[in-house]
Amino acid sequence: MVRQRVRIRFRKQGDLRLIGHRDLVRTMERMFRRAALRLRMSQGFHPKPRMSFPSALAVGIEGLDEVMELELAESCTGEQLLARLAPSSVTGLRIQSVEVLPAVAKKAQVRSLTYQLPIPVDRRAEVADRVARLIAGPRRLIRRPGKPAPINLRGALEELTLTDGILSMRFRVSRQADPGPRDVLAALELTDLEQEGVCLTRSAVELQSELQSELQS
Repeated sequence: MVRQRVRIRFRKQGDLRLIGHRDLVRTMERMFRRAALRLRMSQGFHPKPRMSFPSALAVGIEGLDEVMELELAESCTGEQLLARLAPSSVTGLRIQSVEVLPAVAKKAQVRSLTYQLPIPVDRRAEVADRVARLIAGPRRLIRRPGKPAPINLRGALEELTLTDGILSMRFRVSRQADPGPRDVLAALELTDLEQEGVCLTRSAVELQSELQSELQS
């Protein structure tokens, strides 16, 4: 039986950013059916397509370079798959690339995540000052409801910059309770921007395998 693993990079934008991860999975399943792709299924009484997302995107955040992996029960090239999927997509969901993975490739693991938020002109000076104070210290403890232990916001925050009015934050991903972009927005007193309709965007999902390839090249 054919077993082909593929990695798909895609965008999730517009109104589609308002749906949850489970709804995104169902949207993807419908897209694959419309493209008449034969998917490998899980075992058991309720088989499901063998597909995975190494980092689910939170509701309300746009994704410019999201990642999913899928197992097919047929052989296709990346170009063929891209050509079949593109016409079956929905508004707000765009397939960026399709990569056929070697049989020995490990499951995708995320190394880092980058988020961006545009800052209004009249608030950039105060935000720049808060950014400087936040990155100056090695620790910034935050607490979450229902969690007894505090989280060090600075521990996972690899980069925090405000350039040309764009706040950019990159997080190192671990298996522990990591802080996220909205924790940074709260620390910078910027949570009101999302409430006013300013869109938070995840601009990059960097995988461990990609980092290793860059170091070897």
